[in-house]
Amino acid sequence: MTLQFSTSAQAYGPLGHQIVGAIADERLANTPTAAKIGALLDGLSLEKVSTIPDEIKGWDKKGVDDPRSFHYSGHPRIDKQLRDFWRANPPTHDMDSVAPSHHWFHYTDVPVVPSQKYRDGNAGRPRWDIVHMIPYCIQVLQGRVPEQNDRKITKSVALILLAHYVADIHQPLHVGAEYFDEHGRVADPDKDKSALGDEGGNTFTLELSDEPPRTRGMHKKKFHAFWDYDAVNALFPDAPATLRKKEFLAQIELLKRQLVHEMATHQPTNWQMPANLDVKNYAEVWADEILPIAREAHERLQFTNVHAQQEEDRVVAAGEADEKPQPDQMNYRTWTVSIVRKELHKAGWRLADLLEKAL
Repeated sequence: MTLQFSTSAQAYGPLGHQIVGAIADERLANTPTAAKIGALLDGLSLEKVSTIPDEIKGWDKKGVDDPRSFHYSGHPRIDKQLRDFWRANPPTHDMDSVAPSHHWFHYTDVPVVPSQKYRDGNAGRPRWDIVHMIPYCIQVLQGRVPEQNDRKITKSVALILLAHYVADIHQPLHVGAEYFDEHGRVADPDKDKSALGDEGGNTFTLELSDEPPRTRGMHKKKFHAFWDYDAVNALFPDAPATLRKKEFLAQIELLKRQLVHEMATHQPTNWQMPANLDVKNYAEVWADEILPIAREAHERLQFTNVHAQQEEDRVVAAGEADEKPQPDQMNYRTWTVSIVRKELHKAGWRLADLLEKAL
């Protein structure tokens, strides 16, 4: 592969996705399933392809037909299929668009207030969300949906998407969102149709109690990005956090291998699905499981200066999120890192299990 692209809306950032893919690679090593994966991915590992669905967002600005657009040049068959997939699902914010945006497939925005399950309401759950797209990709792999489908999801592309989406759905802010009324109060969007969402925390800045005061030129971090990057990087406390992203990833490569091996060889708690549950229903169960964590991720914060904000062609809720003191005395960062460790561990085992059943 040639270029690597990063974007701001990556669940778990590249590192988290690689950990999940690498756990599944190790779990499946030397099995018939691994051979099928190798054939579909042209010899690429799940770890390697797990970041592709975010990388192809790098095509969004100028499109895939721009002569300067990057290619997966070592894998022309996969490159062509990914380009066809991008063309069939180009980026848009128009929810009435005939062709959905490939961005929508990565998340769902179920309200965290009131407490509910995925199928209890309608708000934030479009037909192209992650809870719909995971089973769609599974059915392509199983041959129940033909490879010549409108979304241009072939078996190879389905596998690449699943390697990514299974991690996405285990990131709480890719499943739950908070909604606010015109006065900045928490609202139920199924009752108040004018309520605006926080887009999984993407539009709020985050202030934590354990952070040193910001100096001039230092920007506040985004609530969503904290879960994607900081909470994952904190799994490696010995690596200097001041390094640039590329240097950080190089420095922790050995530590990452050790963590992956430990997670791949030790069973996470409560990761298995009921034996009688159809694999196409897994995504909804996972969403319901993570929603209470998404709720707590919001409850541990105080939202202030909440206001409507124009984002390109839509209006969202924006503002600031500040850490609240907790009865359990655990600070937000410590709590988040413990959640992320558990969820990445489960996601790796679940990805391996899912692919074994689907293939």
